[in-house]
Order: sequence, then C-alpha cells, then structure tokens
Amino acid sequence: MGNSFDEEMTDEKPVHTVCVDDFYLGETEVTQGEWKKVMGSDAVAYFRTPDRPVEEAMWDDAQAFIKRFNEQTGQKYRLPTEAEWEYAAREGGKKERWSGTNNEKDLGKYAWHFDNSNNETHPVKQKLPNQLGLYDMSGNVWEWVQDWYDQAYYTKTPRDNPKGPEKGKYLVLRGGAWNSRADFVRADFRFKDTHDKSFNYFCGFRMALSPPSSRPEK
Repeated sequence: MGNSFDEEMTDEKPVHTVCVDDFYLGETEVTQGEWKKVMGSDAVAYFRTPDRPVEEAMWDDAQAFIKRFNEQTGQKYRLPTEAEWEYAAREGGKKERWSGTNNEKDLGKYAWHFDNSNNETHPVKQKLPNQLGLYDMSGNVWEWVQDWYDQAYYTKTPRDNPKGPEKGKYLVLRGGAWNSRADFVRADFRFKDTHDKSFNYFCGFRMALSPPSSRPEK
C-alpha cells in the first residue's frame, strides 16, 4: 500500500505491507437510481440520470444511505476502509498506478477524468473494469471511505486490517473524479474533506460487505 512511483507525495509514504480480510465491494459506485429506490427521493445531483453515480454526497449522506439499506435488507453493508479500497483498486495489491493499468496512454479505457469526460459524470459501466471486475475505481466521482485522514498515518499503520485513526478533522476520499487530472485518479492518491460537506459534483461512494464468519455461533 502506498505510492511507489513518486517521491514527493509524503502522505502516501512509506510504502508498506497491509493484509485485509475477505470482503465484498460493489462493482460500481452507488447510482442515483439506487439512491432513489432506497431513500425514496432523488439524490442531489447536477448531472442527473438514474445510471450515473451519486455525485454530491457528503460522508454523512453515505452513512445515512447505508443505514437505510441495511434496515431494508437485514445486511451489514458499510463503506470500505482505505486499505480495502486501495487493495481492490490495485487488483489485489499490485504495483499499479491507476485502477486497471500502469500505462497513461490506456487510462482513458478505464477512467472518466479531465482529458475525456467532457466536464461531466457518466453512467457507470461505460469504461473497462479492472481485473477484479470493478468499474470506475479511477475517475467519475471521488469515493468516500470509512477512515479518518491523518497525513502521517502510513508511518504508524498496523499491518492487519488498518482502519485509520480513531478520530480526526477530515475523512478520506479516493479515486479522483471526472474533472481530475491523471495524477489525481491514481489508485494510491489520498484526498480529504470534512464529513458534513462535499465538493459540488465530485463525491460519491460504493459499499462494502464483510462475509459471514466461518466460525460457528456460540
């Protein structure tokens, strides 16, 4: 985990080994159609169609959606941790600059970003997935994860299932968006924002789920 390509990105250093337990991750960002089905109202959005991702979600909005979805399904969905998100974006922890490719010439095959988005979000599943079958891990909208942000966290992160600092001022976003240049849609790039506001037209999320425990219940 971390940035093994660029020396100057201090909050993406040091590169370190992380182990995560099994988990499921949504193949796409939550769409506006899914939001309306669960929440009963339209998501706040400028680029509005049911198959485009939710785009103006605050971290608190993501948590509210997940809570409602869990009430409706009886499941225990959540946001992914930052470590889980990067593991999935990099196709199982490969040394990969963007989700799906190391070649910037091929980035447009996998990601909607500044050079090809025509200044708007796009319906999910229009680009190639990475080798884990996940779409838009780079680009389209920034994705909230569960972790609080700490610039120096990689210097003290635990090896197994890191969950970020216990508290903080900012929370982590990953993946870049439709208006991000190539360097900001990298699989290892870290961004941050407060939990109760969002950048217009930028922020969405995808859900994670831990599998049932294989241990018998007592």
